[in-house]
Amino acid sequence: MNINDFDFELPSELIAQFPPQVRGSSRLLIATLEQTLHDTNFQTLPEYINTGDVLVINDTKVIKARLFGQKTTGGKVEVLIERIIDAHTAQAHIKASKAPKSGTKLQLEQNLNAECIGREDDLFLLHFHNQENLYELLEHYGHLPLPPYITRNADDKDDSRYQTIYSKEQGAVAAPTAGLHFTDDILQQLQNKGVIIAPLTLHVGAGTFQPVRVENIKEHIMHSERYFIPQSSISKIENAQKNGNKIYAVGTTSLRALESAAVSGRLCEGSNETNIFITPGFEFKVVDGLITNFHLPRSTLLMLVSAFAGFDYIREIYQHAIQEKYRFFSYGDAMLLYRNK
Repeated sequence: MNINDFDFELPSELIAQFPPQVRGSSRLLIATLEQTLHDTNFQTLPEYINTGDVLVINDTKVIKARLFGQKTTGGKVEVLIERIIDAHTAQAHIKASKAPKSGTKLQLEQNLNAECIGREDDLFLLHFHNQENLYELLEHYGHLPLPPYITRNADDKDDSRYQTIYSKEQGAVAAPTAGLHFTDDILQQLQNKGVIIAPLTLHVGAGTFQPVRVENIKEHIMHSERYFIPQSSISKIENAQKNGNKIYAVGTTSLRALESAAVSGRLCEGSNETNIFITPGFEFKVVDGLITNFHLPRSTLLMLVSAFAGFDYIREIYQHAIQEKYRFFSYGDAMLLYRNK
């Protein structure tokens, strides 16, 4: 398929620049298997998930991955940590007038000193000389990395609103945004109904915003992300499947982790890397329902939902969302999709 097959006109005023005033008050578009669309709000979600169904959540936590500073030789730099390797080493994207060479020293924020010790493709390897653990340094000196389509700097409110209420495992540089809609009350309603919560961890990378630059989508190379699925969550999923219940993924990140772990035909527990690229024609093995936000034109995530719910149906859904002025992207509204079998 061609990248133009996944393009659409989106009015800029529909790109959400702020979260809703109250968490959980977003709109929710239900896209049924019978291809009828129902406009509601996110607080009604428990009505659409049945007793015994499994809700898979991604408990990754966004780190304050953005750092500003300069080279010791002069020249401003902006650093976006992509992945923490160990207590003092990280892979990072660097914006600068000239790409730093190996051995270049960086003075970041107040007393944060780093040295470029290598490069692999678009990522630079940085070693931080400070004694503190890198996670602690970022929490103290770093800035929350809001997505590129949010045209403002992060503020104190974003520190909590750009995290899910169940975020736990540090390592993401972008939020699993479908999870931002959940409140303690909504989760409690689901559990009171007998819905089973199954956590996993996928650390979302900056590559999630990477545009597709090729015309033939088969030529696109996906970024790699780390994930971990505990055996306890796999057991919950397999038991539900045996009983004929549905598996719902909260967000494309949860779906990607599940379908990556089941590529051999059965879910495998543990840690792994995934660069799975889901496009129309993909055979889903685990997920029956997907709670997700509205995605960028020409993006790999739009291709994923087109594979899941059906190419033509997604076009209809997005046209409806634009017509009804749903809010798009990370701080936007949500939809509930079902797998088109």
